[in-house]
Amino acid sequence: MARPYVILNAAMTLDGKIATVAGDSKISCDADLNRIHELRAGVDAVMIGVGTVLADNPSLTVRRARGKNPTRVIIDSQAKTPPDARVLDGSAKTILATTRRAPRQRIERLRSAGAKVITCGVGKVDLQKLLEKLYAQGVRKLLLEGGSTLNWGMLERGLVDEMRVAVAPHIVGGAAARTLVGGAGFDRVSQGVKLRLRGTRRVGEDLLLTYEVEGRGIVEKNR
Repeated sequence: MARPYVILNAAMTLDGKIATVAGDSKISCDADLNRIHELRAGVDAVMIGVGTVLADNPSLTVRRARGKNPTRVIIDSQAKTPPDARVLDGSAKTILATTRRAPRQRIERLRSAGAKVITCGVGKVDLQKLLEKLYAQGVRKLLLEGGSTLNWGMLERGLVDEMRVAVAPHIVGGAAARTLVGGAGFDRVSQGVKLRLRGTRRVGEDLLLTYEVEGRGIVEKNR
């Protein structure tokens, strides 16, 4: 089935962390923040997990570039998004993807706060089915700004076409600090997601690496 072209974008330290052990995720330099907002302005939707909503309370809007705010898609199996979260501030359309196990009272409260709710799955959100539903609603290009768990879920299922990773000149360490991709992981390197380097460039003090996920690069051309 058809689905959007998915770009995974992230900023990480040189040792692969997307947040410190204390949860600080302010990794991008000022120039990279400008790049992220330009990227948002060029997609139809931006996707994050509820963990990012609870930890960072982002707005996911375009403020540093010209363009329209993308639709915000929140992966939230149990409808835990606070009704006063910035993603529900009315500045852009917000879709909440949840499951049949989410408490009805929470869902109704989030609908009242302005979210469009899509039930997609039983215990966990069915990411493949969700992308198909988003495509049917006109989303052709989607920006994934996930945490490590959502990044794993999308990559494991072959739902990412391109990766743009800004590497910041910092090392923060911490065995418990979140890395770019978490989840169960693959047993062998040979089983992992294979990437093809498409380009490198300096963005302020950061180094931007752009990769094509092997076997997915022709997807955008066909849409």
